[in-house]
Amino acid sequence: MVKRTADQWWRLLQSVPDPEIPVLNVVEMGIVREVIPDQSRVLIKITPTYMGCPAMDAISDDIQEKLREPAQQEGLSVDVELVYAPAWTTDWLTEGAQQKLEDYGIAPPGKTADKRTLQGEAPMVRCPRCKASNTEMVSLFGSTACKAHYRCNACSEPFDHFKCI
Repeated sequence: MVKRTADQWWRLLQSVPDPEIPVLNVVEMGIVREVIPDQSRVLIKITPTYMGCPAMDAISDDIQEKLREPAQQEGLSVDVELVYAPAWTTDWLTEGAQQKLEDYGIAPPGKTADKRTLQGEAPMVRCPRCKASNTEMVSLFGSTACKAHYRCNACSEPFDHFKCI
């Protein structure tokens, strides 16, 4: 029996959606850190987007469900392990993920932290709908803790901004 390579397992993981942002998969999110197949199992190492992320159990379950049948065909088990170091960063989002977020109506994070947030100022965020920069933060927390809630002053539409971590 020919066993799948790590690359083939990675490709299967690309069909596991993020439960909070279903337009992205767990690979695009940068949550999957390592895939290690061996003679008895395939080990998937994942990192939470932030400490206490409530979606991690669902992500682990979804990975188990997606890989269970292919693994059983090869006589393997599937193990998912949470790793906390290095800590996840929005820099791990793929470029394609950034565009998908914007197309979905969520303003993507920048590649580096906006230093103004350290001084209590809201970062400048472009509206994902009309692309205007005239926006204001309504709440530091949006639909999930990893997003802030904004309003566009140009088109008056509310939107989430994925925080730069």
